[in-house]
Amino acid sequence: MHEIMTIEEVAAYLRVSERTVYDWAQKGDLPGGKLGTTWRFKREDVENWVNSRISNKTAPAIASVKKGGNSLLTSDRIVIVEETDKKTILTNLVDLLATSPLVHKRDELLNGIFAREELMSTGIGFGVGVPHVRIDSVSDLVMAVAVSKRPISGYSSLDNKPVHIVCMLAARSDQHAKYIRTLSAVSSRLKDATTRDSIIASSDPEFIYSQLISED
Repeated sequence: MHEIMTIEEVAAYLRVSERTVYDWAQKGDLPGGKLGTTWRFKREDVENWVNSRISNKTAPAIASVKKGGNSLLTSDRIVIVEETDKKTILTNLVDLLATSPLVHKRDELLNGIFAREELMSTGIGFGVGVPHVRIDSVSDLVMAVAVSKRPISGYSSLDNKPVHIVCMLAARSDQHAKYIRTLSAVSSRLKDATTRDSIIASSDPEFIYSQLISED
């Protein structure tokens, strides 16, 4: 399966009609974007969307990865931002991730994140952005979070709603399954309006951490 999918390929993958895929994309239900006049879809985004739809249960907190002393997210990688420019926020999150021993080349991470955004915005809807990348210079999955009480400028979203929460994920190139599971978990967790509202209203990184992460 190609990394970039057509409507026909998505329809075959989901076992629905091409018209259904088109309607979902037009309504913003299915993550995708237009290149010129033609719809295109990132395979990982489609898989993430499928995973979130299959489960009807309330999304649990995201499991914290602590094997070998590593952690997916720590409270010191959660920031409440005053700056509302998308580029500045993404750069600040890259700098936060670069403080982790799991990230070995800050500039490679920065370039990867912005290259992904140029391909298609990672605003998934519900006021959430999930910039993400897989690169060889990351040892294990790692995450940083920015929360803005004001709308983040320049961050387009599938549902055209302003983005307030940005969860940045970086993973090693070969961590596809773990990467997709975590993207799905972040998306599912933050689709809950109560969780989102409590995070946006808070100025306490420890509280935000508790809303996102399970220690199980």
